[in-house]
Amino acid sequence: MAKPNKRGPSRTVDVFCAKCKAQLFKYRKGGKGALIKCFKERIVEDNTKVPCTCPECGQVFAREALVRGAPAFKMVGGKVTFK
Repeated sequence: MAKPNKRGPSRTVDVFCAKCKAQLFKYRKGGKGALIKCFKERIVEDNTKVPCTCPECGQVFAREALVRGAPAFKMVGGKVTFK
């Protein structure tokens, strides 16, 4: 299977907690679809203290996984929004 492109896309999106609207991180996103997985190497700025947990309300928004051999966060449906 192919690994994610290291250089990655140039479009950066802000990812927010759907519950309290706290910013979780900035992410270099590819494509125009929903945010289903976030490769850790594409995260530009991380505002979380504990991985996969919102720093404000403590809600778990993702789980850690390996996608195509690369570490990633698999998003839980309805827990994050992005702009």
